[in-house]
Amino acid sequence: MFSSDRILALNIGASRLALAEFRVRPGRPPELIQYGMAELGIEPDSETDPSAYIVSTLRDLMRERGIRPAPLLMTLSGQAVFPRFVKLPPVARDKILSMIQYEAEQNVPFPIGEVVWDYQLVGNAEAGEQNVMIVAVKTDNVVSLTDCVGAVGLEPEIVDVASLALYNCVAYNYPGLDGCTMVLDIGARSTNLIFIEAGRIFTRSIPVAGNTITQEIVKSFQLDFRAAEHLKREHSFVALGGVYAGVADETADRVSKIIRNVVTRLHAEVNRSVNFYRSQQNGSVPSRVLLTGGSSIIPHMDTFFREKLKVDVDYLNPFINVTVGGRADPDKVAEEFFGLGEVVGLALRRSVRCPVEINLMPPNLVQKKTFRKRLPFFAVSAAALLLALAALSYHNIEQRKHFESQRENIDGRLARMENRRAALKRETEALGRIEQELGEYRSLITQRTELSRRLVALRDSVPDGMWLTAVESLKDSRGNVTKLRVSGRGFKDRLRDLQASGGHQSTAVEVFRDRLKAQPQFSEDVQILTEGDDPRFPDQVRLFTLDVGLEQSAGASSAEGASI
Repeated sequence: MFSSDRILALNIGASRLALAEFRVRPGRPPELIQYGMAELGIEPDSETDPSAYIVSTLRDLMRERGIRPAPLLMTLSGQAVFPRFVKLPPVARDKILSMIQYEAEQNVPFPIGEVVWDYQLVGNAEAGEQNVMIVAVKTDNVVSLTDCVGAVGLEPEIVDVASLALYNCVAYNYPGLDGCTMVLDIGARSTNLIFIEAGRIFTRSIPVAGNTITQEIVKSFQLDFRAAEHLKREHSFVALGGVYAGVADETADRVSKIIRNVVTRLHAEVNRSVNFYRSQQNGSVPSRVLLTGGSSIIPHMDTFFREKLKVDVDYLNPFINVTVGGRADPDKVAEEFFGLGEVVGLALRRSVRCPVEINLMPPNLVQKKTFRKRLPFFAVSAAALLLALAALSYHNIEQRKHFESQRENIDGRLARMENRRAALKRETEALGRIEQELGEYRSLITQRTELSRRLVALRDSVPDGMWLTAVESLKDSRGNVTKLRVSGRGFKDRLRDLQASGGHQSTAVEVFRDRLKAQPQFSEDVQILTEGDDPRFPDQVRLFTLDVGLEQSAGASSAEGASI
C-alpha cells in the first residue's frame, strides 16, 4: 500500500478524459473526494498526435479542480488492447506459465517483443479445464500514454484496461448477480461489451458508437464535425416510432431517425456478439443489461435496447457501494456517474481484492520502479561493505605479502572451477528445458495420433452415397470424451442400392452402424439416434444421426486431444 491514502484514477477515452481523486484504505470502500471530466477536442478523422491534447487537458483539469499529484492508476481504451480467451488443458501448476507464454505468442497479432501483455486465470480450474484471459497492447501505444501523464508530473502504478476496470466495478457494486449480465459501454469511438457470468468474463469491442452518429449527421446535414456534434447533443434522442413519430421540430426528427439507424446497427452487432459468446464461450443469453458510457445517456437509449433485447435494461451505478465525500458534489456525481465507472474500478484495485487484476505497465517504467525499490538495499549493503573493509584493512596490510602468491594461485583455480560450474549449470538447465518440451510434444503427438485414427476409421466406414456433415465430441462428467455424435446425409437412390446389395433387411444407416462397430477404435455401443428425409429435399436426401461409443483406450484421451 502507498504511504499516502490518496490515489488518482485516470480514464483516457477517445474524446474525453476523466480524472478522479480517491481516499483508499485496505479492506474498505474507496471514497471519491474530487473529480473532473473534460473534452479532449480531437476530431475522430484527425491525424494529429493526441498527446499534446491529453497533456494540456489533464494539466488544466488538475489546476481547475485543485487535484495534487498522487500515485496514479490509469486505463487503456478497449480498442487499443487485444484480449484473447484461451482454454488450457489440465496441467500441473508449474507448467501453466509456460503454456500461457506459448498461447500469448500464438494469439497476439504482433511479435511478442513489441507488446506489453498480462494474463488472468478465470473460471474454475477444478472443472477440468483452465481458462485464461490474455491481454496485450503495443508497447508504443502504452508508452505514448504514460509519457503524457509523466509530462504533468504523474507516474502510473497500474495500467489497466477500461473494460476490465468496469468489470471490477460491476462485481463490487452488484454482488451476487445470477445468470449472465452484459455491460454495454457506449463511448465515442467504440462500444465495449462485457459479459459477466459465474466468475467468467468475456469482452468485445464494436466500432459503432457516438462518433458514428455524429459522422452520419455530418453526411445528412452537410456540416463539419464540431457543428454536427453540437447538433447531436442539442436534439438527440432515439426515435421509437408511435408517439415519437411526429416530432414537431423537423431537425430533431431527422436527428432522432439518424440516431435510431445507427443504434439499430449497434443492436445487430450486439446480437452477433451475444451469439459468439454463447457458441464460442459456452455462455448464456444475457438476463440483464447495464448501460454506461458517454453516448449511453442519449434519451430513450435504454428503452430501445429493452424493447429489442427483451431483458431488463438499467444504467450502471458505480456508487452503490462506493462513497462520495470530500469536495466532490454528490448532485454533480449523480448527473455524471455514467462516465465514472472506469475510475471507480481503478480505485478498487487499491482497496479490495478484485476478480481481475491486469497490469500493462511498459518495460521502461517497470525497470525504473524496480531500481528505485532497490536503492535503500544498495545503500545498506554499501555501508556494511565499507565497515567491513575498514575493519579488515589493517590486518590485510600486514598479511598482504605473506598471502599474495597463495591468493593468486587460489584465485586462478577458483575462477576456472567457477567457469566450469557455471557451464555445467547452464547445460543442466538447458537439458531440463529440452526434456520438459519433449514431454509436452510427445503428449500432443499421442493425442493427435488418436484423433487421426478416429477420423480415418470414420472415413473408412462411410458407405458409398453417404457423407458426414458433423462430428461432435461427447464428454462424461469427468471431462473425458466417451462418444462421438456423427451426423450425415445420403442420396436415397444410392442408399437403396446399398440396401439391395446387402442381401438382407438392414437399412443403409444400419450398414454404416455395423461397419463402425467393426472398427477397433469404436465400441459395440453404436446407436442410431435419428433417421429421416431431409425436409429440403425429401425425395432425394436422407438425414441420420448416430452416437458412436469409443473404446476405453480412445475415450480416455484428454479434452483437448479428443476434440473433433
